[in-house]
Amino acid sequence: MRAYDLILKKRNGGELTTAEIEFLISGYTAGEIADYQMAALCMAIYFQGMSIRETADLTMAMAYSGDVNDLSGIEGTVIDKHSTGGVGDTTTLIVAPLVASCGVPVAKMSGRGLGHTGGTIDKLESIPGFQTEISQTEFVQQVNQIKLGLIAQTEALVPADKQLYALRDVTATVDSIPLIAASIMSKKIASGADGFVLDVKTGRGALMQNYAQSEVLAKTMVAIGKKVGKPTVALITDMDQPLGYAVGNALEVKEAISVLSGQGAADLTDLCLHLGAEMLVLAGHSPNQESGYKVVEQKLKSKAGLEKFRELISWQGGDPRVVGDLSLLPQASYQTEVRSRQSGYVSSIDALKIGSIAMQLGAGRKTKNSSIDLGVGIELKAKVGGYVERDQPLAVIHSNQPLQQEPQLVLNAFSISQARPQQRPLIWAKITEADV
Repeated sequence: MRAYDLILKKRNGGELTTAEIEFLISGYTAGEIADYQMAALCMAIYFQGMSIRETADLTMAMAYSGDVNDLSGIEGTVIDKHSTGGVGDTTTLIVAPLVASCGVPVAKMSGRGLGHTGGTIDKLESIPGFQTEISQTEFVQQVNQIKLGLIAQTEALVPADKQLYALRDVTATVDSIPLIAASIMSKKIASGADGFVLDVKTGRGALMQNYAQSEVLAKTMVAIGKKVGKPTVALITDMDQPLGYAVGNALEVKEAISVLSGQGAADLTDLCLHLGAEMLVLAGHSPNQESGYKVVEQKLKSKAGLEKFRELISWQGGDPRVVGDLSLLPQASYQTEVRSRQSGYVSSIDALKIGSIAMQLGAGRKTKNSSIDLGVGIELKAKVGGYVERDQPLAVIHSNQPLQQEPQLVLNAFSISQARPQQRPLIWAKITEADV
């Protein structure tokens, strides 16, 4: 085989075989196929697309390009939850303890944030002492003991994805749905779980900003799961405004604790209960979504999820006192209120703008090598549909340096109208294997 011939085949609309895809990925990972040839292939895929079979083969070739976690030593069915990324997306810190408190094992490998989207590992590392890197043996033992473990992805996991993503980032091929789906699902499969619940965001703060694109991505990933024998379900959820009230690492940990205490934002709480219910169904714990929802809701009300989060922190070297004393988390030096200049209904909050401002404050990374400030971020004081009076706080900016244009930028992210806006749904659709 020659890379040239396969690039030509895909450029002309042909379908690559399993062996051809494996040749390309293994050759590229080994340094035998040049960046410029793989860039040409990515562009050909961008324009010609891939069949589900091709995309599944690409996913598996990428998944097995490096280490693959063996979670067979964990008792029970391991279901992973993955979000395509958003602003204030704190769901893992809430859903994982709730599901684990139901007796279903949650062994999750998560990533760090990049750009305006936050990363679960960064959030966990804002807890003093929390260790996100433990050995595979310790990880399996911990999950068997407490049904929960949250650790960072290792460098040896899916090296093909790291190389391909860096290439796509500089060749205008990031927004190819087959390449996005293969990137996400290859990491999930390599992480070793038995099935997946996917939270596919749609709206201004999401990777896919319109519903049609989000639906195609969700169906593609569910189809990949079906093709490779990993039961998968996807919820398409709203990311036009930030989820919950907090944007920023320590701020989001505080909000997760508030939700687990039964006092959190309604939208974040409800979404977490729905995601948890789907995980219970896939794990065989609950017969349907409705019964799963009631089980997870009961664990929230009894604070069993909160105690499981405290247990997780303790097992992974963190200070469990943070659950009862939020002041132990990193605190920013300055808190600056942003006040409304008129009375009316909040008609929109631009999630992308809020996430981008938080990143500029230091809550996120501009590049993979950027350092972050765990204490900074933005705390919303109003949500879409709420009525605010003139001079009422819309948000509080948490920063470690005096602000310049940031208050005005945050104010610009809010739109105020005299008419109550129509609420967007929190969950737009559910995609199951029956839909693909």
